[in-house]
Amino acid sequence: MRKTLLTMTVTLLISLLVACGDDELHILEVDFVVPETAEVGETIELKAIVSYGDEAVTDADEVVFEVWEKNDRDNGEMIDAVNHEDGTYTTEVTFDYDGIFEMYAHTTAREMHTMPLKEIVVGEGGEYADDEEETVFHTEGFDMHFVELDDAKVDEDSELIVHLQINEEPLEDAKVRYEIWNDDMGDDREWDDASESSTGEYVGNYTFETAVTYYVQVHVEDDEDLHEHDVYEINVKQ
Repeated sequence: MRKTLLTMTVTLLISLLVACGDDELHILEVDFVVPETAEVGETIELKAIVSYGDEAVTDADEVVFEVWEKNDRDNGEMIDAVNHEDGTYTTEVTFDYDGIFEMYAHTTAREMHTMPLKEIVVGEGGEYADDEEETVFHTEGFDMHFVELDDAKVDEDSELIVHLQINEEPLEDAKVRYEIWNDDMGDDREWDDASESSTGEYVGNYTFETAVTYYVQVHVEDDEDLHEHDVYEINVKQ
């Protein structure tokens, strides 16, 4: 009897270890389907096919398409996807003029975030300076997505969230700090150290004291030579 129980226990432990090891191999994958070209005025579909291992993800926390003209990301548009509950998430877009447009499929699910990048040439395309950069990022393959904070209010705790990615994979174990100020603070700055709440997602907390526009500069470093930063605005309400 004792031998049987021991055998069952060892078998159970091995099964659990195999299961845990198998889970570690699973990653959040997004097949971002975008046509390479489109005509001006043509309506096209953007599709994200989301999976986790062999499983279709039908309940992603968020799928948002970010679309902008090349070298003009600051004036881009965030578009919520429609969940078809079969692992696919879509939206439709129409471009009104010739140009090259870039887009991310920001996807959050299974406590992970990924954002594959695509490009589409509309009409005759356009000419863009090769040395013009859309952001201050200098490390090749690095990108950050700061989650817009539309409901920040005075004297209420607000979450500051940023998603980081390197070579289209979540950036883990980074050091992330939020530098916070407004015009009335002069040269004074306040700082908040973010913690990695899930793979590639870093969360901080801050309480805004006045109903003005605040600036949040996200600083990102790693154990090697990465040091990136970008500034975002938050309009705080009473």
